[in-house]
Amino acid sequence: MEQLYRRYGKGLTFMIVSLTAFWLLVLVILPDFKLLEASFRPYLPVVDIGGPKDTYSLGNYAQILGNPVDFSSFGLSFQIPARVKVFVLTIIYSGMVTLIAFLLAYPLCFYLAKVVSNRSLPTLFLLLFVPLWVSEVLRSFAWFIIMTLKGPLNAILMALGAIEKEIRWVDGYSPVVVTLVYAYVLFMVFPIYNSMQSLDNNQLEAAEDLGAPWWRVHWRIVLPHSKPGIASGSVMVFMLSAGSLLVPAIINSTTGNWFTQTIQGIMLEGQDWNTGAAFAFMLLLFCTVAVIAAMRLFRVSLSDIAR
Repeated sequence: MEQLYRRYGKGLTFMIVSLTAFWLLVLVILPDFKLLEASFRPYLPVVDIGGPKDTYSLGNYAQILGNPVDFSSFGLSFQIPARVKVFVLTIIYSGMVTLIAFLLAYPLCFYLAKVVSNRSLPTLFLLLFVPLWVSEVLRSFAWFIIMTLKGPLNAILMALGAIEKEIRWVDGYSPVVVTLVYAYVLFMVFPIYNSMQSLDNNQLEAAEDLGAPWWRVHWRIVLPHSKPGIASGSVMVFMLSAGSLLVPAIINSTTGNWFTQTIQGIMLEGQDWNTGAAFAFMLLLFCTVAVIAAMRLFRVSLSDIAR
């Protein structure tokens, strides 16, 4: 706060702090507390709200345990509540999106930070920014068109002789994962690039002069130095993926339901905002725990991620 005051003066500092406080309090904290309070109350007709039936309980949260279905994985078959299955698969595939985004972003960031010349860097960054100028809706629709049964992907593969007949790509979670990676990979690129850019090239040259192979240079020098950027990018990609509604809705795979679609169906189609709020807070709580676990794993703090 003191640095902000010295840099911008009293008036502008007060305006920045006030707008930030308004944003957090009115547009984030108060609505979330309202939903949290509603998540413990039953879904009742208007005439019964505030009456003897309107009591606080965990009934809305317990609804996630209903409707058991068969679930098979790793050679095991067992029954699991349908909504728990969707929740677990959403978390698993969001983690997969995060991992794939990291594997794609890391070599690109190293190339941009340590290999490419300063003269070419603005052009390359411009090419990376161009997709962000297009609406996420259009980008998701583009991938849906590409992967449809009569779409360009099947046409190209059949023309090359790689497949004999069309493949139904829009099935299961794979198309959702592909589209989410494309939509959010840049949120992994920029934090990692920012961390790698501050790495002293003399450290890399010294390691190479001492005979260290390239993989050891990355494992012992580049990766540890890039931990804040990796943690920041992982948090953003995971949270955006787990909370995404637009991409799964557009891809619209009947066997690849996302947990946010379950919440939307309960709130908008079932008009049960109380149960929907309970499910939304379960997702938020788990994602928060996952973020804290990732911070412990990378041994970084919130201040490192916020840089």
